[in-house]
Amino acid sequence: MKMGKRGRACVVVLGDIGRSPRMQYHALSLARQASLQVDIVAYGGSEPHIAVLENQSIHIHKMKQWLTMPPGLKVLKPLILILKPLFQLLVLLWYICFKVPAPDVFIVQNPPSVPTLMAVKWASWLRNSIFIIDWHNFGYTLLALSVGRNSRFVAVYRWFERRYGKMANGSLCVTRAMQHELAENWGIKATVLYDQPPEFFHPTSLEEKHQLFCRLDKQMTQPQDVRDCVNYGALSVGSHNLKETLFTNLVDGHVLLRSNRPALVVSSTSWTPDEDFSILLEAAVMYDRRVAAILNEDDSVKEEIIWNDISAGKRYLYPRLLFIITGKGPEKEKYEKKIRRLKLKRVAFRTMWLTAEDYPLLLGSADLGVCLHTSSSGLDLPMKVVDMFGCGLPVCAVAYSCIKELVNVDKNGLLFSSSSELADELMMMFKGFPDECHALNLLKDGALEAGSSRWSSEWEEHALPLLTKVVSANLR
Repeated sequence: MKMGKRGRACVVVLGDIGRSPRMQYHALSLARQASLQVDIVAYGGSEPHIAVLENQSIHIHKMKQWLTMPPGLKVLKPLILILKPLFQLLVLLWYICFKVPAPDVFIVQNPPSVPTLMAVKWASWLRNSIFIIDWHNFGYTLLALSVGRNSRFVAVYRWFERRYGKMANGSLCVTRAMQHELAENWGIKATVLYDQPPEFFHPTSLEEKHQLFCRLDKQMTQPQDVRDCVNYGALSVGSHNLKETLFTNLVDGHVLLRSNRPALVVSSTSWTPDEDFSILLEAAVMYDRRVAAILNEDDSVKEEIIWNDISAGKRYLYPRLLFIITGKGPEKEKYEKKIRRLKLKRVAFRTMWLTAEDYPLLLGSADLGVCLHTSSSGLDLPMKVVDMFGCGLPVCAVAYSCIKELVNVDKNGLLFSSSSELADELMMMFKGFPDECHALNLLKDGALEAGSSRWSSEWEEHALPLLTKVVSANLR
C-alpha cells in the first residue's frame, strides 16, 4: 500500500546498522509491505543483511562517528559525556534535516536517547514529518551501568528521555512489561511489537551445515595458540579434505552427521557489562569436572589420553562441548584471556564474528543456545533468543523479570540464575548425546513451534496500523 504524500520513511539508528537487526527488519517491512522508499541514517561498521543491501527501495546513509578515546583519558569522561552528544547532535541533524529527502515518517531506535530523540523531534518539526519511537530499552538504565544509578547524568538523561519520548506521535515497544511501564510512569501509550524472526532464520539443512562447517573449519580446528579437545588430531580434516568436518562427513554425495561429533552450543553477545559472561565460563568448568567425576576419572588422567580416545572414535555418556561465541564488544579481549587460562578436558571455546548470512546458518546447525542477557531495565527481551527459536534452536537463558514473555520453561527452553544451575541443565540435556538426549529433543520441538511466527506478520498486525493512523492524521 502507498502511505503518505511523499512515499518515504526514514529509519534512524545512532549505532552500527549491521548490529541493529530490528531496525533492518523495519526498513524491509516499510519497503516491502508499505511500499515506501526508505532512507536508513546510521553508523557503518558491520554489514547489514544482504536482503537490506539488495533492496532497491532502501538507501543507507552512513554518518561520521565520534573518535574513540584512549582508555588512559578517563579523567576526561565528564567532558566527553557532554561533547560527544553535541557532536552527534550536529552530525545527525545535518543528515536528517538536509541530506535525506523529507519523509512522511521518522522511526528512531531508542536507546540511545541522547541526542537522538531531540534531533529527530526537531527534524520532524522542520520537515512536517511524523515522529515514531521504537523502544528497545531505556537509555538511562544503560547509562547507569557505566556511571552508577546515583549519578546526576543518569537523572538528567531520564528526564530528557521521558520529555522527548512524550513528544513522539506514536511509540512501539518490545514487551508488555515495557508497555505498562511507559503507560503508568511515563505517560506514553505504546503498541507492543514483539521481535519475531524474519524468513532467513530457519532450520539449517544437512547440506547447508556441511558447507558452513567447511567455511568455518579453520577457525574451529586451527585457532592460534589453542590446543584442546576439538582441534587435537584434527589437522587432517576440514579445509584439507572438504569431505569431512568436525560435525559432518560427505559420503557418496550424501551429508551425514558424525556420531562422535561435539555438541555445539552457541551464544551471541555484545560483550558488555549487562551480560555476565563469567557465568558461562564457570558452568563450563563445572560440566568438565562433573563428567570426569561421573566417569571415575581422577586428576592423573591427562587431557591427551582422553583426546586420543576421542580422536579414535570413542564415545562417552556425556559429549565434548564446543561453545561458539559470536559478537563484538568492549569486554571480548578480557574474557578471551580468561578462556585461554582454563584447563578443560571436554570443553572448548571459539570466539567469532560471522556474516549476516552465516549467523542464521550457525544457529540452525547448533544443538543449544545460551543467552546471558540480563536487561538493564528488566523490561526488554533478547532478540538473539527470538533468532534462535526461528532456527529451531532451544535456549538456556538467564532468568529475569519479563523473560517468561519469551521463554516457555520446559517447552522451548530453560532458565538459570547461576553457573551451577546452567551446569545442571547442560548435564541433563546432553546426557546420551547425540542419539539418546530426549529432553533436548523435546525442547527442539518447542523451539520450532515458538519460531513459527514471523516478523512480517507481526509487523503487519501491529506496526502498520499505527503508521497508517499517525501518517493519515498528519495529512489532514
